Amino acid sequence: MVTEARTEQRSPARSVAVALAGTLLIASTYGMARFGVGLFAPRLLAERPELAPVVGWAAAAQFVSYSLAAAVAARVSDRRPRAAVLAAGTSAALGCVGVATTASPGWFVVLVFVGGTGAGLASPALVRLVDAVTPPHAAATAQSLVNTGTAVGVVVAGALALAVPSTAGAWWTMAALNALAAGGVLLLVRGNGGVGEHRTASGSGTSYDWRPLATPAAAAAVVGAGSALLWSYGPLIATGSGPVDDGSVGFLWIALGLGGLLGPLTGRLVERRGLAGAWVWSVGAVAVASVALAGAVGLGVAWPAYVAMACFGAGYMCLSGVLILWAREVWPEAAGRGTSVLFVALAVGQAVGAVAFDVWIDVAGAVTACLTAALLCLAGAALVRRR
Repeated sequence: MVTEARTEQRSPARSVAVALAGTLLIASTYGMARFGVGLFAPRLLAERPELAPVVGWAAAAQFVSYSLAAAVAARVSDRRPRAAVLAAGTSAALGCVGVATTASPGWFVVLVFVGGTGAGLASPALVRLVDAVTPPHAAATAQSLVNTGTAVGVVVAGALALAVPSTAGAWWTMAALNALAAGGVLLLVRGNGGVGEHRTASGSGTSYDWRPLATPAAAAAVVGAGSALLWSYGPLIATGSGPVDDGSVGFLWIALGLGGLLGPLTGRLVERRGLAGAWVWSVGAVAVASVALAGAVGLGVAWPAYVAMACFGAGYMCLSGVLILWAREVWPEAAGRGTSVLFVALAVGQAVGAVAFDVWIDVAGAVTACLTAALLCLAGAALVRRR
């Protein structure tokens, strides 16, 4: 009977369904609730100019809230992943509703902070749930697919930016999608779902060797700082200092999302190049994206900006996928906790980068800021040696 139950839990149909539902949850919590501020920044400032002084702080608030939520998820995601999913969908939806309705700079930062927690809770919990229902030979591909949800969410958010007459309507739509996605995941993993088989191994009393995560965590923090430029200011640079028309912001983010759809190839990249090699290739793509955006601004030509966003999407989805697979290799019995550690490092770097680039763009200009971001990414790549 136990064997039959585990076979049903890891059936191909169920594992595919959970992976797709998880992809939608990542799409809504990351691509919409978390990164939506950067995506909609030009239109938000046009509609609510009083928010201009706090855009940089709002971007940092998202990264900080994500870090705090991921730290909490590190303690609970392996033991209570369903509760983490419920909290993820709820907080992301509430944050989106708040952003849709407020024009107060102070409340805007607070509500962006609330919305950013959803992503930090979702990723570690989904790592645990997807592993529980997926056959081992397909786990890496399934995890890469779920991680690519960010790209899907960015495409949807970009389409919303083009389709809706105001940003408020877009944020209301994103709130509904967050609630529906979380509900879908919880419905599919109702019952045991394989969760709890490693509860003793991943309990709070177990000690872990943190040393294998030290290098990827340090590299993630440095790359996070470099990636913050495009996530938080990419559209503002492309439309403000660059040659892209304000009405084409949605197309920029659609380009990013389409590039990010290459994320499911992360598993194959890791198989061919190893974790360290896959990290270098992925981070290199993010560095190239920053250089391309600098070229678009410096040359006054629009097409490199779209290339930059697509390249950035591909590189970022792959590098975040590499971090998930790295955590699964180092701590196979507590993959959710390991993912939290590495994603917190990435987000801390992004929080610092968001605030620093807010100042650096004004001081040094957009081109220099983009080149600085590329150098940070290259430094993060260099921290990881091939194994």
